[in-house]
Amino acid sequence: MSNNSAAQRNRKLRQDALREQLAQQCHEQHVIEIINELSDSDLEFDSLMIRRKEVALNAHLKLMAKYIPDLKSQELTGPDGGDLVIAVQRKRFDGED
Repeated sequence: MSNNSAAQRNRKLRQDALREQLAQQCHEQHVIEIINELSDSDLEFDSLMIRRKEVALNAHLKLMAKYIPDLKSQELTGPDGGDLVIAVQRKRFDGED
């Protein structure tokens, strides 16, 4: 079981390093720039350029999803990536502890 735990820690370290590297590549800024360009009514684009910008935008968004978690699907783990332990505490409503 210790091999599995070590493997999990190593995988988490690699994932964290990749997320950090992706976060430093300014994908958010590129997304904003593309949106601003497409929103600018003074600029005209042919269908090929619009398609290229759409593909670039989607690629940036997918890369951002690797380091900005989707809040509806965030994984919860315990310490060091282990199992999450939930304790249930009963509360009495008759005034007794």
